[in-house]
Amino acid sequence: MIVLDRWLAFADRLSRYAIWIGGAMVLASALLVSVDVLLRKLLVISLGGADELSGYAFAVGTTWALAFTLLRRANVRVDALYVRLPPALCAVLDIVALAAIGLFVGLLTWQAWAVLDTSLAFQARATTPLATPLWIPQSLWLAGLVLFVFTLAPLLLRALFALLGGDLATVRRLAGARSIEEDAADEAAHTAVIKTDSSKIG
Repeated sequence: MIVLDRWLAFADRLSRYAIWIGGAMVLASALLVSVDVLLRKLLVISLGGADELSGYAFAVGTTWALAFTLLRRANVRVDALYVRLPPALCAVLDIVALAAIGLFVGLLTWQAWAVLDTSLAFQARATTPLATPLWIPQSLWLAGLVLFVFTLAPLLLRALFALLGGDLATVRRLAGARSIEEDAADEAAHTAVIKTDSSKIG
């Protein structure tokens, strides 16, 4: 258990760095597109490649946010029936859901590696004015998927051991759907932080 908890803590740190970097890429691409639009409108010139780079940034930023989303249980889940089920059954379903998403992303990661390997073998480039070597965005995209798998593995094992030990509270904390109360508490805490920061500035 200690090994898995340390693994999860390390994955959590990596996911925090990844989401900041991914968010910065998306923000930078938005600024680039905005500048490009203004230049086209005012000076009738274009930077070129803004749409292509923003597409790469969005794809990479998305996969780099997956691990953080998983650990915060922030993914969208339809829980109309889930909240009415017994806690033990909910815990089992949480494990099944983690295993299912692990299988899906595992296969996706495997195929992403195959695509990257092909691009490297043929030195493939984008059919765009930038002629971007495709291995660059593909490897960054793959890195996000690998981080997700690296994070999901200890999470699934930790939740499974908790289920086998009858610790349903830990299963819910690790893999359960977020409740309205949890969301409200997080929003309240976030609001308190903003108010504190605003008072310091003022």
